[in-house]
Amino acid sequence: MKTVSIVYFSGSGSTTKLANAVAEGAGAVTGTKANLIALAGNDIKQGRYENETVLAQLDASDAIIFGSPTYMGGPAAQFKAFADATGGRWYNGKWRDKLAAGFTISGSPSGDKQVTLQYLSTLAMQHGMIWAGLGELPMQPNGINRLGGYAGVMAQAGQGSPENALGAEDKATGERLGRRVATLIAQIRN
Repeated sequence: MKTVSIVYFSGSGSTTKLANAVAEGAGAVTGTKANLIALAGNDIKQGRYENETVLAQLDASDAIIFGSPTYMGGPAAQFKAFADATGGRWYNGKWRDKLAAGFTISGSPSGDKQVTLQYLSTLAMQHGMIWAGLGELPMQPNGINRLGGYAGVMAQAGQGSPENALGAEDKATGERLGRRVATLIAQIRN
């Protein structure tokens, strides 16, 4: 059984909805376990992320999909604190050659989400991971990849209540990313 871990921070709940869609897609692939890991603000102490259990879960994963909302043109501070805490993993090569991917969401169609995806892919590259982009053509008739992201999933949070935070097209795009990563990891680690 291959494990695809989806590690993410969500401030308002919209990133959680997108993470759930990614996990649903990964879990739909036979022989894959999708592991959702929500980063908690109370794991950040004096600006440093501390949760060895989460880091050990990621060490044991075959693939890691990173997720963060885009705030002020980049990843959330809580996600950045987590990323900074992975330095020991980087030094010891714990995530080297694992498959990686990413997703982000913000309130506007652009919102500089590409910057967040670049940050996530740079984090993966520094760890020696193999980055998997979305692999879907933009603006498909069924709404898949409606925002035209290639490096990962870009989604737009709806305004108002959290129940409306993720549209069907962006949910389907998230599912595609999860399915792609799970399919690739099955091929790579066979």
